[in-house]
Amino acid sequence: MPPEATDMIVVLKPQDEWKTKKSYEQLADEISEKLETIPGVFFEKNQPIQMRFNELMTGIRQDVAVKIFGENLDSLAIYADKTAKVIQSVQGATSPQIERVSGLPQINVEYDRTRMANYGLNIQDVNSAVSTAFAGQAAGQVFENERRFDLVVRLDSLNRTNIDDVNNLMISTNSGVQVPLSQVANVSYKLGPAQISREAGKRRIVIGFNVKGRDVESVVEDIQKKLDQQVKLPSGYYFTYGGQFENLKAASARLMIAVPVSLLLIFMLLYFTFHSFKQAALIFTAIPMSAIGGVFALILRDMPFSISAGIGFIALFGVAVLNGIVLIGTFNQLEKEGETDILKRVLVGTKTRLRPVLMTATVASLGFLPMAISTGAGAEVQKPLATVVIGGLVTATFLTLFVLPMLYIIFNTKINIKKIGNKSVATLVILGFLFLGQTFKAQQGNPLSLEEATKMALTNNNLMKSKDLDIKATEALLPTAKELPKMNADMQLGQYNSKKFDQMFSISQTIPFPSLFKAKKDLINEQVKGKQISKEVSANELAKQVRTYYYQIEYLQYNQTKLQNLDSLYTDFIRIATVRFKAGDVKKIEINTAETQKGEINLLLKQNWVYLINAYKNLKALLNTSEDFTILYDENYHPLKADYVLDSTVVARHPTVRAFYQDMEIAEKNKKVEKSLGLPDFTIGYTNQSLIGFQTVNGMDQYFNGGNRFHSATIGVSIPLTFGATKARIRSLDYQKQMAESNAKFQQKQLEAQLENALNQYQQNIKQYDYYVNQAIPNAEKITKAGQLGYKTGEISYVEYLFALQTSTNIQLKYLQSIQQVNESVIIINSIINQ
Repeated sequence: MPPEATDMIVVLKPQDEWKTKKSYEQLADEISEKLETIPGVFFEKNQPIQMRFNELMTGIRQDVAVKIFGENLDSLAIYADKTAKVIQSVQGATSPQIERVSGLPQINVEYDRTRMANYGLNIQDVNSAVSTAFAGQAAGQVFENERRFDLVVRLDSLNRTNIDDVNNLMISTNSGVQVPLSQVANVSYKLGPAQISREAGKRRIVIGFNVKGRDVESVVEDIQKKLDQQVKLPSGYYFTYGGQFENLKAASARLMIAVPVSLLLIFMLLYFTFHSFKQAALIFTAIPMSAIGGVFALILRDMPFSISAGIGFIALFGVAVLNGIVLIGTFNQLEKEGETDILKRVLVGTKTRLRPVLMTATVASLGFLPMAISTGAGAEVQKPLATVVIGGLVTATFLTLFVLPMLYIIFNTKINIKKIGNKSVATLVILGFLFLGQTFKAQQGNPLSLEEATKMALTNNNLMKSKDLDIKATEALLPTAKELPKMNADMQLGQYNSKKFDQMFSISQTIPFPSLFKAKKDLINEQVKGKQISKEVSANELAKQVRTYYYQIEYLQYNQTKLQNLDSLYTDFIRIATVRFKAGDVKKIEINTAETQKGEINLLLKQNWVYLINAYKNLKALLNTSEDFTILYDENYHPLKADYVLDSTVVARHPTVRAFYQDMEIAEKNKKVEKSLGLPDFTIGYTNQSLIGFQTVNGMDQYFNGGNRFHSATIGVSIPLTFGATKARIRSLDYQKQMAESNAKFQQKQLEAQLENALNQYQQNIKQYDYYVNQAIPNAEKITKAGQLGYKTGEISYVEYLFALQTSTNIQLKYLQSIQQVNESVIIINSIINQ
């Protein structure tokens, strides 16, 4: 404790003997108000035991300390004052107390070196005299038998009482004259450090405060935010936090280890008890159920999460699983006794164990009730712990009696799927479709036509945006066609004309042959056209992909509807077979066969859903949109038509072919640029110089100085002496032009062959489609109706009916595939003819 601080302990009478009904906090506040009238003194109310405990554990007396580390004590004091003002503005923090690090008066001696030099004194001699007079110095030794002691000489205590004794201290000079210290130094009082506190070898200052009405962590978090915004520390200075907050952080770190370990141990014990991961996990569900009640109980009582609350959760988890152990143990016992009906087992078990479950939770809750309503010493630790346990047991008991039996039924039903029969398999398949249906519903949104989808893709797709930027980048090069070479500026200084120092300034500009400017401009224009054609190629490919996914989605949606209709036929098949089986007309194999065929249709349905979702995702990626959408389609599924009037030039107009022909034009324009570069360049220049000295003018010698300037102009032509390099570049461009022409012809032949193949495939697919429309589909409908009627009346066996359904199913699915194949052929044709 520093010398300027002291403790005053007030022993209070028992609270029941107080004349007025006040709490400890009210009494302490009234005492503080009375003491605030004393000037220059700071008071802080605290519990003696708590104060000593905090001081021993954390080094401070208050609940929380903000520590500032740095090098300069004055700077630390300044930042401590700013920090204290910030802390005072935070709700829940009491008046902060700043550690006194300065303010201790000291006698300071400042030597006047000029005066000391006049007397022939030096710093060492004067320091020795001052140290000897007031601190003492050994002048010899005193021997007493075998012991010896230093004989220390210093001034008498009467001459070491105040600052005047220091001023009047006589200093001996080399000449033997004695002068008072005040003649050679300035002696004065100055404030020095009261104490220098260090932690981990670094200087620090502490601002301590208590927390009232709030939890420590939230108060410290608010202070951290305000300090980061309002107090900017220089380099080398930083904040740390101590006191209860430091203990809280350490306890929280331990709790982060203790909670998972306790949960793991609980699960392991449950597994060793029941020898089943499933039942251990089932009982383990009581833990989140109890955690819900514990959290809500803290919220209702307006209590923050604390370490004691965390310990309460650990205790709660152990108690909560007891109810689950009681119930699951009873269910297992009933199963061993021969009770096979799960529902009856659950009803009997819950009825039998209702009272023990309620008594277990009630006894535990009542045991913690006194702690929950405690107001005495230690209540701040007991109340959160008891609140968590009581609230968690209430919800855990309620949920255990209702949710745990339901989960037990579900878990055991899944185990006995094979025993129950294929009906459960069908039920699970339907549930799977419902789940997939939820995924597909995410695609619901505004309907889009094919034209709207194509337009959106051409506008939003990042590839098309990059093509537009590529065109703009090439167009931006048009001003470079008029670019001139850099102008040359020269300066010559020295004796280039005579012994006089002359100056000469000259500038010159090279101008290419005028045809070069037009050649460069034409080249850039052709390059722009090439970029535009490249964009058309990308647009054609993008439109093809959009059409492909669009019509694929249409096909999959019709296919989904058809599969659902077929599923209903097999459901009716199962229903009829079940009725006949109960009547004793057929065997169980008919039902099993029907359920197997229905399961295959269900698998096709699920697979079709996945394809449909993926197609929507692919189309959405091409459109580059975050909004959900659907496609427009008619009630009846019809193929696309390819009514074209094609001429011989339709393939030649394809963007890919045009791109190669455009490469030929670019090569030709490059040739003109190269030829223009081989033509002469023109050079014009201007020179301004001085010719210092005498010059003959009109027969007379006249002196010219540096101010007299002489001018001249130059005109020149740059003619290449060799043409081999230019001819080689032009020859290379000729080859490039021929290569582009060959590629164009090759691509054109390829597209013509692809177009002819696509038209032939289209004709074949149309014939297949006509067959299904005119013959197969009507026959399939007749087969289905005749088979249903014959099976219901018993005229045909289930084998014949099953064969009829399979035949009808294959025909209807292949009919949809034939339409999709026609559409794919039309998409390829449209892509080749660029429509």
